[in-house]
Amino acid sequence: MWRQFLQDLNRVKQDVETVFVTQRRERNCEAMKEKKKMDKQNVTLSPYIEKTHVVGRIWMVTALVLIVAAPLATCLYYDVWPEGSALLKGLLGVAPIFWTVGVIEICTYGPMLGAGSSYLAFVTGNLTSIKAPAALNAMENAEVKPNTEEGEVISTIAVATSSLVTTAVIALGVLLLSFLAPVLDSPVLKPAFDQILPALFGGLAVVYISRNWKIAMAPLIFMIALFLCVPSLAGSVGILVPVGALLTIGVSRILYRKGLL
Repeated sequence: MWRQFLQDLNRVKQDVETVFVTQRRERNCEAMKEKKKMDKQNVTLSPYIEKTHVVGRIWMVTALVLIVAAPLATCLYYDVWPEGSALLKGLLGVAPIFWTVGVIEICTYGPMLGAGSSYLAFVTGNLTSIKAPAALNAMENAEVKPNTEEGEVISTIAVATSSLVTTAVIALGVLLLSFLAPVLDSPVLKPAFDQILPALFGGLAVVYISRNWKIAMAPLIFMIALFLCVPSLAGSVGILVPVGALLTIGVSRILYRKGLL
């Protein structure tokens, strides 16, 4: 009888302790949620970032108006307007692809480049081939990280410089087109021009792969195998970038759990 009484008493004690532990955990979770809520409410952007967003939005809207104004002015001047059915048919063929790639690039390159350089890069174009490598290389040389004020300044300067240099090169190319046409169309130099973009990204890839080769091997092998099996996907790089990012995150998590990182 006493043994049964002691067992029941011990069971009751364990139940009470379990209730107390559960209540303590619930209170801690509620406190953490309240703290996160308060921290989120107290988050403020620095004056530099706030001003960057204000100026960036103004120039984005201005650029959009100027881009639309050119064809609109032509239609008004010559009184020639595209047929609605033909315009809709053309948009249905390309707009979904460009909209999808545009959203993906914003989600992918926005955190990578920062606010100021993102506004500049998305207006001036050549984001994947010129602006992103220029910003990443500049931050690498300056030893700063993305999503910091130092990284914001360096990436913005890099993208702005790249835009100015690109504009100057294009202007010189237009002026000297008649002289450069035989050189650019030369079959001897064509293989070299075809390898400019791979050479540019290859130089950047060596730096990042050598730093985190364990993380880089999985997406590298996957993408090489994918492009070898389906060469037609070479034109869908913008869509495959987030796929590679998600694969890298998943592999990194697995390696971290196994203690290999």
